[in-house]
Formats: sequence, structure tokens, C-alpha cells
Amino acid sequence: MMPQPTPANWLAILFLGLIWGGTFMVVEVALAGGYGPVTIACARVSLGAAAMLVLMAVLRRPFPSAAVVASVWPYLLGIGIFSSALPFFLFSWGQQYVPSAFAGLSTTAVPLFVLPLAHVFSDEPMSLRKSLGTVLGFVGAMVLIGPGLANIGQGAEPLGQVACLGAALCYAAGSIMTRRCPAIDPVTLGALTLAVGAACLIPAMLLVEGLPGWNGPLAGGAIVFLGLFPTALAALLRIAIIRSAGSLFMSLVSYQITLWTMFFGWLVLSETLPGRFYVALPLVLIGLAITQSDSLRRMFRHAPR
Repeated sequence: MMPQPTPANWLAILFLGLIWGGTFMVVEVALAGGYGPVTIACARVSLGAAAMLVLMAVLRRPFPSAAVVASVWPYLLGIGIFSSALPFFLFSWGQQYVPSAFAGLSTTAVPLFVLPLAHVFSDEPMSLRKSLGTVLGFVGAMVLIGPGLANIGQGAEPLGQVACLGAALCYAAGSIMTRRCPAIDPVTLGALTLAVGAACLIPAMLLVEGLPGWNGPLAGGAIVFLGLFPTALAALLRIAIIRSAGSLFMSLVSYQITLWTMFFGWLVLSETLPGRFYVALPLVLIGLAITQSDSLRRMFRHAPR
């Protein structure tokens, strides 16, 4: 039976879009407060891992057996790297040189990256319609970063743009790995993959940027927020939404993040956005809507009236 979204599901997914959309603004605050990109990524994933491990203990979720770990460890490693450690670092590094709104817009490319990867590595073949939507989405991405690509080697901004899109590609790869991962409790999976991300980033942080200190309530609070809300709490909300309303309903969040990011960047950070942002955004969203048109029709057909 098709899961029926409840009013609580609608509120939860709006809240999730708000949390993830505000993440990039908070990263800007942490960067301005003197934290380096590796430290920001490391603190985020480490605090998230700690919160999820505490949740495992509170919910009395058993640690998987040695046999289960042996069967899923390649997925734990891949998901930990490509869904947390690497994209968190790439976004933090890229945001030193690009507006937070650019980083937020980059996330809309995730479903477009997923489609060809799923065609090759998973069980979701592409169709003509999905191919058309993917091409249109990539046109939007090129409108966004095209002028900067011509200037690579003449400054850091083009490299920051490439880093943000690289983070979106990492999320897409992590999504495919998550889909292919053998069955395991989602809370346990979230805790273990975040722990893997922390294990990767802690040595890198100590080597590159050293042991961080407390840089005041604003920057320090931003670090704590990143670990607890867009990482740990968001993971819990995502699990709850998918279990209650289905993964199809969950896909709505992709359409919100950029809008919230651009709004917060304009309202809080006084970011000025170039005209190509407003050309690229509809191209990416239209491409996304074309690729997901069947899913969206089914979703709104079952939405509460």
C-alpha cells in the first residue's frame, strides 16, 4: 500500500529543508570566525557521530555482529567518505571563495548526478525523459559555473565552484552506495558511517589545521549547530520521514534547499547574487522536475487534500 503523508510528515520535510538550507549560512559564520574548512567538516561529522552513537545506546540498538560488519564494511567505508567526510570538506573549502547560495544551488545537481550513476551501478535505468532532464540540469550547472571555468588558474573562485559541484557528485555516489548496501538498521548505519567519516577527518584536521580552540560563542556555536542539527538531527528526521511517508515523499526536500540557502544568504549575509544564478536555478529545477515527473505525479496524487 502506498504510504500516505500526514500533516506531521509535511511539517517535518519543511523543517528538514529549512535545516539543510541554513547549513551553508552557518558554515560561512564558522569560516568567518576563524575555523578552517577541515576543522569545520571534522567537527560536524564527529559531533554527529557522537550524537548518533548516543542515540543507538538510548534506543538499545545492538552493535552489528562481526559477520554483518564483514559483509557491509566496504559500504560503511564508502558511505562514510562520500556522504559525509569528503562533501563536508569540499563544501567548507569551496565556501571560502563562493557565496553560500552557490553552494546551496550545487545541491540541486545531486539527483541529476544520481541518474547516470544509478543507470550504470544500480537498478534504475535511464529513459529518454530522464536523459532530457539530466541534460537540461547540466546546462543549468554550466550556466552557473561556465564563466568561472574560463578563469581557472586566475584565482580561487572557479576552484571553489568546482569543489561545491564535486561535493554534490560525492553525495550522489554516496546515495548509490546506500541503496546497494545490505539491510542494516538505519540508525546503526547512520552512526557507523558518520564514525567512519570522523575517523577520516580527525587525523587530517590535526595534520593540516591542528587542534581547534573555542573561537567565541558565535563561531563555536556554529560548529556545535552543524554537528547536531544538519548532521545528527537531520539524519533522524530523514529516517522517520522515509519510514512513515516513503522515499518518494522524501525527494521533495531537494526542491527546497537552494531556495532557503539563497534566502538566508541574502537576508543574513547580505550576499549579492549574479544574474546567472537566476537563469541557472530554473534550468536545474525544471530538469529535476522532468526526471522526476512520474514520481511527482504519484506523490501529489496521494497527498492530503
